[in-house]
Amino acid sequence: MAVICKTVEEALAPIKSGDRVWCHSMAATPYRLLEALAVHVLSLENVTLLQLHLEHAEAVCQPQLVGHLRNRCYFVSHGTRELVNTGKADYVPIFLSEIPKLLRSGRQPIDVALIQVSPPDRHGNCSLGVSVEATLAACNVAKTVIAQINPQMPRTHGDAAISLKSIDFVVEIDSEIPASSPAVPKDEHLQIGGHVAELIRDGDCLQMGIGAIPDAVLAHLGNHRHLGIHTEMFSSGVLPLVASGVIDNSNKVIQPGKIVTSFVLGSDALYDFVADNTEVLFLDVEYVNNPAVIRKNAQVVSINSAIQIDLSGQVCADSIGGKVYSGFGGQVDFVTGSQLSEGGRSIIAMPSTALSGSQSRIVSHLSGGAGVVTSRAQVDFIVTEYGVAHLHGRSLRERAERLIAIAHPDFREDLATAVNF
Repeated sequence: MAVICKTVEEALAPIKSGDRVWCHSMAATPYRLLEALAVHVLSLENVTLLQLHLEHAEAVCQPQLVGHLRNRCYFVSHGTRELVNTGKADYVPIFLSEIPKLLRSGRQPIDVALIQVSPPDRHGNCSLGVSVEATLAACNVAKTVIAQINPQMPRTHGDAAISLKSIDFVVEIDSEIPASSPAVPKDEHLQIGGHVAELIRDGDCLQMGIGAIPDAVLAHLGNHRHLGIHTEMFSSGVLPLVASGVIDNSNKVIQPGKIVTSFVLGSDALYDFVADNTEVLFLDVEYVNNPAVIRKNAQVVSINSAIQIDLSGQVCADSIGGKVYSGFGGQVDFVTGSQLSEGGRSIIAMPSTALSGSQSRIVSHLSGGAGVVTSRAQVDFIVTEYGVAHLHGRSLRERAERLIAIAHPDFREDLATAVNF
């Protein structure tokens, strides 16, 4: 039975030097615990904080923690980006679907899981709430589980349940779940959204992320029918399509009639929508992102983004040159699963330029040090505001021609000159 702690300091007391601590991620980040952890570790050495994207986690990214706490990132976020690129934190390139397997196999030991949960129900079960991802696996293998019980955490369905009996130390803290409102889309995002929407058919099963482009795509789907969702995450842009009946999940083979996800991040309205909603399943990301599972649904469409794409079709999505920017996430998981799906398609959508139009995202060669996330053999559709390039099965020359045609006009001549085939 869990030890009920009166203070955060009491709850974190079991963490000792050398511990490897997994932190619940995304909108479920227990940031109040992290604030206290940043103080606690000052008396310790070599604590490792393993994580996906964290919200409100600036406290554990402070320079005074060097030697006391080191972030180990499976997805780099704003707070850890500078640390990773200056050698003060570590980045692990890995498919999102592989992280739970890494933890469960013991190849990445976990001493402590630091999580945030809903209050227990009458059966003594709490909920991981808005983010299951790899945290379920971490809880399965951690020697010690420390939980913030938060009355504001929505109770969700699927793999989110965790018994209070399996938690070692709990402290109740009432804190807001990190929320974000959709940004007003730029014209280029709306144009991209329109092009992507033309590739989506009635009955498709969608995977998309968060941001201006996914929201712009969703905004163009009001006349579609019988769409489904099987995705590692979704945001507030899905809500109008569920309300109107466009998304009904009726064509799915895997959990028909249900939205399948592993975490959500968005508005308070999104969190209200998933709370106690039996039509939304939060499942372990090893299952959600497994291409063998994804492929079982027909007409899967994956929609992802990129930082750069070269003229052969290589997709860089986690770095800017040699500087790490984000991570692999689930892009390759869903590119693979969608292309194995009957009638499936994968889409990489991005603006044609970066840095206020001064740099082309379509380049003759990737910047020095840039990492390839999706290989040119896997790439299918590339979309910018200037149109759609279908690359699958095309030669290097044909790929270059199609990519130049959707590059920004200011860069097409230079790109054409760079082509040597």
